[in-house]
Amino acid sequence: MKIVFIGSGDIGIPALEWLASAPGVELAGVVTQPDRPAGRGLQLTPCAVKEKALSRGLAPLQPRRIRAPEAIGEIALLRPDLLVVMAYGQILPQELLDVPKLGALNLHASLLPRHRGAAPVHAAVLAGDRESGLTVMWMDAGLDTGDILLQRTCAVEDTDTAGVLHDRLAAMAPGALAGALELIRAGKAPHLKQDESHATYSPKLDRSSGRIDWRGTAGEIVRRVRGLHPWPGCTAEFELAGGKRLTVKIHRAEAVEGSVPAGALAAPLDVGCGGGGVVRVLELQPAGGKKLTAAEFARGYHAARVVTD
Repeated sequence: MKIVFIGSGDIGIPALEWLASAPGVELAGVVTQPDRPAGRGLQLTPCAVKEKALSRGLAPLQPRRIRAPEAIGEIALLRPDLLVVMAYGQILPQELLDVPKLGALNLHASLLPRHRGAAPVHAAVLAGDRESGLTVMWMDAGLDTGDILLQRTCAVEDTDTAGVLHDRLAAMAPGALAGALELIRAGKAPHLKQDESHATYSPKLDRSSGRIDWRGTAGEIVRRVRGLHPWPGCTAEFELAGGKRLTVKIHRAEAVEGSVPAGALAAPLDVGCGGGGVVRVLELQPAGGKKLTAAEFARGYHAARVVTD
């Protein structure tokens, strides 16, 4: 079976590695995003998918727009039986989905139809879901709306960050993909319609998504810290003794019992929440500085309050 893999996110690396060595599979090509500026020098940097492809002797295609006729034509020349997509970042047009003989599969990091869209892993933690998983879906031209082939589930633990859940789902992808291909080969792959009444959406995140709103409950804020770690990260602003303000990134926190007034601080870094409860900050990082425990931060910066306006 000739397969073209299309993806850019790190979550797709285990699936790509499995395809490169799976029996009965010819990895005919890899498609990924163009190199992006990164780092302080903003040098063009390849994504991990491109690096993995090159290590396997494959020169990936990197179209700026995958819906462009020339991009579709290049992929068609590879004559794939199947497309396998995971975390690519662009919607594939119907003209491209019509190219492979057997269709196109998307490995989506949620239990569809819950958390369609760009950030399903973050969304599961932010929502307090007790369960997540992978969906192998027959692609159509919509946003994660195609028929379901199979799903694999996993628990979401109370301490899981988006990064931890991301890695767990990435490790599940080869097994889910192997099961899907086995069903396709046997002619037994189902096409299960999604229940639109249960559909939710996870919008794309950016650096501004992480600012903490201290008007929420302690539980909501702690889930936000976990759900946006390690990227884009949750930020807060403290007012220091003397009136200077300092922006910090909060890496770890927990909800605790207490009666701290909303926006006020108790030693070492317990923050009262407008919606109820107290957030105990455990680890944080001042802008331009290194990670500190709450006690280290309190000794060095003498914060007076958290800024809520």
